[in-house]
Amino acid sequence: MFNPQLNANGELQHLLSLDGLPREILTAILDTAAPFTEVAEREVKKLPILRGKSIFNLFFENSTRTRTTFEIAAKRLSADVINLNISTSSTNKGETLLDTVDNLCAMQADMFVVRHASSGAPYLMADHLRNTGRNDIHVINAGDGRHAHPTQGLLDMYTIRHFKHDFSNLVVAVVGDVLHSRVARSQIAALTTLGVPEVRVIGPKTLLPTGLDKMGCRVFHDMRAGLKDVDVVMMLRLQNERMNGPLLPSAQEFFKVWGLTAEKLALAKADAIVMHPGPMNRGVEIDSEVADGAQAVILPQVTFGIAVRMAVMSMLGRS
Repeated sequence: MFNPQLNANGELQHLLSLDGLPREILTAILDTAAPFTEVAEREVKKLPILRGKSIFNLFFENSTRTRTTFEIAAKRLSADVINLNISTSSTNKGETLLDTVDNLCAMQADMFVVRHASSGAPYLMADHLRNTGRNDIHVINAGDGRHAHPTQGLLDMYTIRHFKHDFSNLVVAVVGDVLHSRVARSQIAALTTLGVPEVRVIGPKTLLPTGLDKMGCRVFHDMRAGLKDVDVVMMLRLQNERMNGPLLPSAQEFFKVWGLTAEKLALAKADAIVMHPGPMNRGVEIDSEVADGAQAVILPQVTFGIAVRMAVMSMLGRS
């Protein structure tokens, strides 16, 4: 079956979603990222892998962490990085996304990193490049609407593998606003593909999508029951900007019932790790005592994100 993310040789052509990517590809990305974590320890943090390549960051939504780590990753691979200022670009003057892509291709773009409010925008770009014969130009999805955030999902998998070493015996809980979270969809797709035997999704009914059981998840509406004996706790941010109408009484009420506190974390295994894709809302989905505690691996997630994004770009640059 045709996969728009792979070329004719089964190699990564674009990174649009983790859903549908084979385990071999996900594992190859994680394996490729491992040596890149050591680059940060060098005096000269540069590798010549993408020298002469032009990477355009197209962020149609605000971002600090993701855009910065993509830029650092590309520069460490010696690529030329161009950050398009969307607020003053032609798209803000009525130019279509695909017209923007065509114009940037005329400037010898080699790779696009795109974040867009519309689900499917990176697929549209990749399809356009294929239909116009530009198969040497690659697209990386840095988050599209509610759909996917594949590099965040990958860096989360790298973090889990780093601290837990293996996926085959883990119980992982994804907690919070799954309904509006593109990160959660990428996490669940990666966890199930990599063989995690039990993926739990915990949250209020108003913030969980239907069909989670078909995605291989166990659903819990009781946080304490859901956290019992888990190995990994993956907290999610409340996506207030994507909510239509009030789905919760208040942020304070949400924290009381669904916020991760030391008391609730004690129900998980003693060596459980706590993750969060950021930005964190302290006192809403996570207590500062937990966020800054010994079990939190939130800052290592950010560090590993650079290596994982280096891995993705280096693999695309070779295909």
